[in-house]
Amino acid sequence: MSKAERQVGREAEAAMPRILCSTDALTATASSDVAVLWKLTESGRQLDANLVRLTPGRHVAPHAEPDLDVLVLVVAGDGVLGAGPRDEPQSLTTGTLLWLPHGSTRSITAGDDGLAYLTVHRRRPGLQIGQSP
Repeated sequence: MSKAERQVGREAEAAMPRILCSTDALTATASSDVAVLWKLTESGRQLDANLVRLTPGRHVAPHAEPDLDVLVLVVAGDGVLGAGPRDEPQSLTTGTLLWLPHGSTRSITAGDDGLAYLTVHRRRPGLQIGQSP
């Protein structure tokens, strides 16, 4: 098989839909305070995704993402989203789907059962060295 044929085969394989993980299995075995339980690492992807677990009471401090919209899907547990500059509380439960528009301020606090959520956003471009304008 030629080098070109191997490359075509790799590209075809990369374009195949596939199951990546079981969020139920990953969240059931999580034990650390704050953890990224899973990360999308496939080459050639246009998205980034993470499965994050917060143990009971853990908190992600208020912050804003200036460049990217983020989708968040709660897959286990419960907690509170602090929304906007006044960190207004909104309840999070399993199955809640959030849109966090770029520039919005948000915080997340895990409830008594902890909280696991999937984040998905456009992949950040890699750093590039170039000339200043």
